Amino acid sequence: MPGPADQFFKILSDLTRLRVLVLLSREGELCVCELTQALGEIQPKISRHLALLREAGILLDRRQGQWVYYRMNPKLPDWALVVLSETAKGIAGQAPFNSDQRALAKMPNRPGSACCA
Repeated sequence: MPGPADQFFKILSDLTRLRVLVLLSREGELCVCELTQALGEIQPKISRHLALLREAGILLDRRQGQWVYYRMNPKLPDWALVVLSETAKGIAGQAPFNSDQRALAKMPNRPGSACCA
C-alpha cells in the first residue's frame, strides 16, 4: 500500500514507471517480457522499476513457471486508483504511451501461447 501521497506521486514522476503503470491500467496484467517489448527497454531496467513499484505496494506480482506477471494492487486507496485510471485516459493518444500500446499489440508469442521466446 502506498505511503503518503507525496511518496506515491514521486514514484509516478519517473517516465518509465508511469509508462508501466499506464500499460497495466489498460491491460490488467502483463508479463515482464511484454513490458520490455512495449517500452523497448532492457529487462534489468524494467525489473528494477517493477521491484520499486512492488515494494511501494502499487503492484502485485505472481509467478507462473519462469514468468513473472504484474498487476495493480486492488487494495490501493480509491484516490490512487482514480489518479492512475484518469492519467491513463488523459494521455492515451500521446507519445510515448500510444506507441507503447502499439508495440505491445505487435508482440509475437504473447503470454497465453509461449511467453517471452
